[in-house]
Amino acid sequence: MTEVKYNVIGLMSGTSLDGLDIAFCRFSVDNNVWKHEILNTQTIPYSEHWKQRILSLEKADALSFQQTNMDYGHYLGGLVSDFIIRHTIKADFVASHGHTIFHQPEKKLTVQIGAGSAISSRCNLSVVCDFRTLDVALGGQGAPLVPIGDKLLFSEYDFCLNLGGFANVSYNLLSPSGEGLGERSRIAYDICPVNIVMNAIAEKRGKAFDENGAMAKEGMLSGYLLNEFNQLGFYKMLMDSPKSLGKEWVIKHINPIIELYEISDEDLLRTFCEHIAFQIGKSLKSKPKGKVLVTGGGAYNQFLIGCIKQHTEHEIIIPDNKTIEYKEALIFAFLGVLRMRNEVNCLQSVTGASRDNCGGAVYTANT
Repeated sequence: MTEVKYNVIGLMSGTSLDGLDIAFCRFSVDNNVWKHEILNTQTIPYSEHWKQRILSLEKADALSFQQTNMDYGHYLGGLVSDFIIRHTIKADFVASHGHTIFHQPEKKLTVQIGAGSAISSRCNLSVVCDFRTLDVALGGQGAPLVPIGDKLLFSEYDFCLNLGGFANVSYNLLSPSGEGLGERSRIAYDICPVNIVMNAIAEKRGKAFDENGAMAKEGMLSGYLLNEFNQLGFYKMLMDSPKSLGKEWVIKHINPIIELYEISDEDLLRTFCEHIAFQIGKSLKSKPKGKVLVTGGGAYNQFLIGCIKQHTEHEIIIPDNKTIEYKEALIFAFLGVLRMRNEVNCLQSVTGASRDNCGGAVYTANT
């Protein structure tokens, strides 16, 4: 079989609203073996205007919501166009995650803004977007979507752990004999909040985030607060069951607990780091020891990584900076490739949907 190559721009905007990640990626496949390379990257921080506009959408009227959806799409398309000019690249298409405003799979509802039609009109490239809604319509969580990329692009690792707005993990199920259970054996789920909570605490002190965990390192652990976090109902669900978290869950369950405690920001960050590490350790505890690839902004938090190492005997591996920062943008580019090939890009074993599916709306550019 002849090797096939794809050059794709992946866009990712996470729940922590720290900026838009753009990654120009190259994929090749030969005899069902995938290879990848991250060629050019850029993170564009959101202006205060865009932050406030996106944050206000949850309570906006329908017309304002749709106007922002279109305006944000045009904004993304303009950034892609600038990125192409700056790096003198030629892409086959764009794959955009969009920015999540609502994620309530129990109501069969998930919404990511950033109209694909608007993106395409600005950069004159075909666009794949809206990756989650089909899976949610099929009864799935619509998240996490990254595991198919973990399985096909990062198979040399036993576990892929992302520390972004939320912590999530993916890995292959094993039979009692230790052998894989087949193509659809990938398991993945959200573990707990990470940067969506910690960045909000740091922002109260005028910082975008707690660099290297310096503030947390100065804090004292609150055993009472830690116990309150760990007793939340989400953490009592079956360990390997499809489950996902969103900002709504943080607002409803985490924020009220934090508001009850009059402790310093340092103590709060220290305690939340311990909470994250405890939940990650618990989720990996019963699994055979292996290599854990850690990506996402939390991989730079040295104090948090130290806490995690204290709660697990698995080998924690921190990769190169491009992989840490742009793995999600890379994988959404890859999900776009699978969509264009009409191949499965969302696994029912991960999301709990009624079947594997190939999600994503395609807007074809006039070339």
